[in-house]
Amino acid sequence: MVKKRDEVVLEIESAAFEGAGVARLDNQVVFVPHTVPGDIVRAVVTRKKKRHLEASLLEVLSPSPERIEPKCKYFGTCGGCSWQCMHYETQLDCKRNQVQELLERIGGVGSVEVEPTLPSEAPFYYRNKMEFSFGSNRWLTKEEIDTGDRLKKGFALGLHIPKRFDKILDLDVCYLQPDPSVAIVNRVREIALQEGWTCHNVRSNSGYLKNLVLRIGQGTGELMINLVTSTHEPERMTLLADILVTEFPTICTIINSINSARSPVALGEIEHVVHGNGTIREKMGPLFFEITPTVFFQPNTLQAERLVSTVKSFLDLSSEESVYDLFCGLGTIGLSLADQAGQVIGVENHAASVEMARKNCQVNGIENCVFEVGDASEAFSSEFRAKFGRMDRVVLDPPRPGLHPKVCEALLIVKPEKIVYTSCNPATQARDLKLLSEGYSVDRVQPIDMFPQTYHIEVVAALSRR
Repeated sequence: MVKKRDEVVLEIESAAFEGAGVARLDNQVVFVPHTVPGDIVRAVVTRKKKRHLEASLLEVLSPSPERIEPKCKYFGTCGGCSWQCMHYETQLDCKRNQVQELLERIGGVGSVEVEPTLPSEAPFYYRNKMEFSFGSNRWLTKEEIDTGDRLKKGFALGLHIPKRFDKILDLDVCYLQPDPSVAIVNRVREIALQEGWTCHNVRSNSGYLKNLVLRIGQGTGELMINLVTSTHEPERMTLLADILVTEFPTICTIINSINSARSPVALGEIEHVVHGNGTIREKMGPLFFEITPTVFFQPNTLQAERLVSTVKSFLDLSSEESVYDLFCGLGTIGLSLADQAGQVIGVENHAASVEMARKNCQVNGIENCVFEVGDASEAFSSEFRAKFGRMDRVVLDPPRPGLHPKVCEALLIVKPEKIVYTSCNPATQARDLKLLSEGYSVDRVQPIDMFPQTYHIEVVAALSRR
């Protein structure tokens, strides 16, 4: 009987949805992070669950042909990337296989062959947004400890250690966002240390610095900095802005968001625009989008273009149909459909996003789109459809928890001819497709690699009314 802290030798068979390698021991599934299918490893059991074991990698005894040397020195410690040790083509295959398995096991959709994952042209430096965290409790890597240097433990600017809300890994390199992202992170750290600014302590809810959020318009080169702090200190922000704008001329705007709560989330109760107008522009295809600090925009712009192209092809639009774009955000999908649809009606419960969607509609000179603030379920009311017209096609792009059952029920009652369901969580998407199978068949499923070097995957599913 295997016990916690036992060392075991395992052969990794596949990759799990959460990114860990999967092995079997005494007819039990064992999950081992940072392993690759085909690896033979030595691992230590860290947790025993009712249906599976969890283990930590100690040594790769025989590496898989699919294993490569990670690009980043923080791999294995940082939570930003989990699959850098795997050939990119293997990552794409694993993601497709995971989507197929979830569709069959959770969704009961066994008749559809999931299409090969659409790769990212840029496997690194692809993110247009990064949220870095400040912390007064720095996590030291083994390499840092082995140097014997006296390192400053009370200040860190980087990313959270996985499963640790209070530990921050101090980063001086990162391969997820293009230049000048890392240079700005390192310069902000230098300034904060020189000025003696303190980092937030999540346990005592003390300290000044909380988050540094960088947004880069990959189609425009425009750059936004949002520094989240616990209090408003105008003199400090003026000092920081003067230095950064001089040294990094692509910075278009700098914002100081104030978050006085204990929570370390990178959102503020109040926003102070320190430099510029508080927005940047992003170009996606022929369209321009204005972006504020709080609205959601797909974090990989080039792959977002491929997502929109996939949605368009799955909808099979003429110039007659009315498309309801539910969970529309700031209108990236809906506005992109306007040139092929008769009318697009966007619905979103985040008022600031709807405001930006309307503005982006004007910026791009689009006249056949309307955007309304409201819950997705409200779009199915007879009053709403009487006001905005029939529901020929529906685009769904919900957050990770997926659709509320009421939305699935309403879709089965209203019965639009086609539904295209975009999701960043194939498990909840598969669950929802099972609910919708009462009235719809799943025709095509296309994974799109929005997040290379991680196990995350975007999936677009095409449904047609039975």
